Amino acid sequence: MLNGPLLVTERLILRPPAPEDFDGFAEMCTEEDTMRFIGGTCPRSTAWRQWCTLAGAWHIRGFSMFSVIERDSGEWVGRLGPWEPDGWPAPEIAYGVRAKFAGKGYAFEGAVAACDFAVEFLKWPELMHSIDPANARSQALAKRLGATNSGPTRLPAPFQDSPVDAWTQSADAWRVKRKEFQP
Repeated sequence: MLNGPLLVTERLILRPPAPEDFDGFAEMCTEEDTMRFIGGTCPRSTAWRQWCTLAGAWHIRGFSMFSVIERDSGEWVGRLGPWEPDGWPAPEIAYGVRAKFAGKGYAFEGAVAACDFAVEFLKWPELMHSIDPANARSQALAKRLGATNSGPTRLPAPFQDSPVDAWTQSADAWRVKRKEFQP
């Protein structure tokens, strides 16, 4: 059952979370390198509650992170997209992919589609990525997307003590940068 938009890229399908995606998400939640900067590892029972939060945000906010599916294999790659929990510093385009899919350009490909969705469909005037200052890979992706470090920001509890910078760009700046990615 599809309960929201379906975005298709060259190699990926982005859609709201579905029950069959949970095993991939639960596996991702055990990967130390993957989870280091996105809340830390957690057991399957905690992953379930996080999963339900992602899915429920589609109904409450009208948007949330997408499940990212590899078109060729049908495997769950990760979760990324628009995200704005209560108390968040700004609406965000967040991203995270399972370790086995890291380094393949999937986070970039999916983030481009998610930024387009946020700017053109959700009408966000600005894009933001909240990134730990030690997360060089996420910073590199934000730079590639055209964002710049706007300085420290603060997340709500229980993440209030986590260092995080806001990487931002205006919707207009995104539209200009986006032209670089056209075939």
